[in-house]
Amino acid sequence: MGGEKCIVPVPGAFAPFWGAFMAGRGEEVSQRFYEATYFGDAEATADHLAALVLEGTKRATATLVWGLEHEGKRLPRPGDLSIVTNWAREPLCVIETQSVRVVPFDHVTEAFAAAEGEEDASLSYWRDAHWAYYGRECLRIGREPAPWMPVVCEQFAVIYRSKG
Repeated sequence: MGGEKCIVPVPGAFAPFWGAFMAGRGEEVSQRFYEATYFGDAEATADHLAALVLEGTKRATATLVWGLEHEGKRLPRPGDLSIVTNWAREPLCVIETQSVRVVPFDHVTEAFAAAEGEEDASLSYWRDAHWAYYGRECLRIGREPAPWMPVVCEQFAVIYRSKG
């Protein structure tokens, strides 16, 4: 998963939203589209985290490298654009990846946990919540969670919000 240049098309269901985003940009940026996604693996969590993104509290996300590998997906890169949705897959905003670092789970920093903005934004909460989440993901992909499992620490900025 190196520097391959794989252009992912914007899914058709998101075309009107993406079109409105593009109309305000004045430039073609579809080649920078990375994904349309929600955060978390349950409705209440996904909707809560989307609200945190929209209010500016959540400015980062952490993804298990093993999950990306399992899906055959490349790592995010600075400049990538993603559509954040709620659980119902309604597009809410476009985020731009600002920075990406891959670190072992047990090397995630307090500053990164704070940028994720979840609950009390502490590293302790981050570790507990993400250990449980990655445990479920590891079970799904046939891996065993470990303190050294590689985590993509991605920081982002909201660059467009739904008008609705």
